[in-house]
Amino acid sequence: MRLRYLAAGLAVAGGVSVTAAALFGGFSKEPVPRALSTVGLWAPAPIEPPLPSVAPIPGGFAVAQPAVARTFPPPVLAAAATVETSVPSIELPRRTWSRKIASGETLDVVLSQAGLAAADRAEVALAIGVEYDLRRLRPGHELTVVTAPDGKPQRVALLVDDGIRIEATFGERVATQVLAPETDIVTLAGEARIESSVSVALSDAGMPARFAVDLAEMLGEAVDFRRDLSGGETLRLMWREARVGEERIGQPEITYAALDLGGTAFEVVWPDDGSGRATIFRDGKVERVFAQPVEGARLSSVYGRRTHPVYGDTRMHTGVDFAAARGTPVYSTAAGRIRFIGRRGGYGRVVEIAHGSSTMTRYAHLSAVPDGLGIGDRVAAGDMIGRVGATGTATGPNLHYEVRVDGRPTDPLSDDRLAKAAEAAETESMSMELLEKARAQIAALKADIALDRT
Repeated sequence: MRLRYLAAGLAVAGGVSVTAAALFGGFSKEPVPRALSTVGLWAPAPIEPPLPSVAPIPGGFAVAQPAVARTFPPPVLAAAATVETSVPSIELPRRTWSRKIASGETLDVVLSQAGLAAADRAEVALAIGVEYDLRRLRPGHELTVVTAPDGKPQRVALLVDDGIRIEATFGERVATQVLAPETDIVTLAGEARIESSVSVALSDAGMPARFAVDLAEMLGEAVDFRRDLSGGETLRLMWREARVGEERIGQPEITYAALDLGGTAFEVVWPDDGSGRATIFRDGKVERVFAQPVEGARLSSVYGRRTHPVYGDTRMHTGVDFAAARGTPVYSTAAGRIRFIGRRGGYGRVVEIAHGSSTMTRYAHLSAVPDGLGIGDRVAAGDMIGRVGATGTATGPNLHYEVRVDGRPTDPLSDDRLAKAAEAAETESMSMELLEKARAQIAALKADIALDRT
């Protein structure tokens, strides 16, 4: 059915077309005009590029202006502002550990409590030992350990006597240094009234009680402090102290002492030159002079029976001890001839000097003896014959000085032979000058004290 309708439609369309053609053909038999026939062949001409424009120039000339192609630059994007900021370095926290050494402890024990490994403890001990003899470690010494986050030591400091600090730093290399505090020297004076003993009187007066030992040694030949003191005697002293702020560093040094005893005035003067040459006066006249074998040393132990500092029993101390730093020079107290150099048991390294046929001096615990010094060599008073050490049985560096007459020990300060030898080098005028200077100085200090109290 649909095909039938389609065929009919095509036939009708064809008929209409024929009819139209016939009608147009009937109106005019003339052919199509040529101009009209060519219209269908027309096409637009190609567009020519624009001619350069001519700009008139005053004066009749014209200049061709080249055609300028209009170009548009790409848009410029605003750059983001940047601020240069360095990344802050983060310092990892360090650990600081510190405490005082207790009785019976070693450096290794304390370092282990600080958390150091065995290898690190050995390295620290080696570094500290370069500048300090670890055998001198005492209760009360203070150890400070600074460690990195990994537990490795960065700095170890050991605070010992007299404010001295031994400090070791660890990094690419190990460095150890000894730091001594900067001190001020203060001169002080005081007066005490003796009722029972010299040491108690000094303590009650606020003066160093250890000066009782110095006085006993200096005046032991002339004064018996147990028998001759009846009570009520006056003792005046002048001394020096090294201080850091208000804290005293080290031991005080006595410079002048005056004791009024039964109508007799004893005075002792120590010079400022550190020689330790004490001059003893009786009623204003030179009684005797004692030259110490170690300049500036502190008398630390007296002649006589005492409790042994190492063994703990009571035994005879056959000399006097002078505490001084290791390596301090030791001098002969009188002229003589070297009779022995070597070791003698608890004495350690010793030098013995014969002064005539009956008297001998012994210098013990030495750390070294000068090269070239030999048995039979003659020495004069003041010649260096060794250096302070701690060899033999010793609790620390000191000089044990001993005088023997006919083989028997005697108090070094009461032996007239050595006293006269030392006194020969001292003139009366020099001694009196020292005495007058000391008297004037203690009088000025007493006046200042009285002024402060008013």
